[in-house]
Amino acid sequence: MIRYLNTTEVAARIGVTRATVSKYTLPEPDAMIGPMRGWLPETIDAWHAGRPGSGRWSGSDRGRPNRSNTVSETDPA
Repeated sequence: MIRYLNTTEVAARIGVTRATVSKYTLPEPDAMIGPMRGWLPETIDAWHAGRPGSGRWSGSDRGRPNRSNTVSETDPA
């Protein structure tokens, strides 16, 4: 039997709340049963791996320190 994930299970799998998942644009479901959507675990894993995360944002770095100009406390400069 094939096991599909519902949105609650998708949220648990990627470590967010169901409310947060509802704000995401999820991939096309692998199965539909009436109005219920279902995803294979590997579909969610591939989608989640391709999402931008910490350090992978494109565009402006406003609000982030410029590491090349930051002097650490242990820097003898």
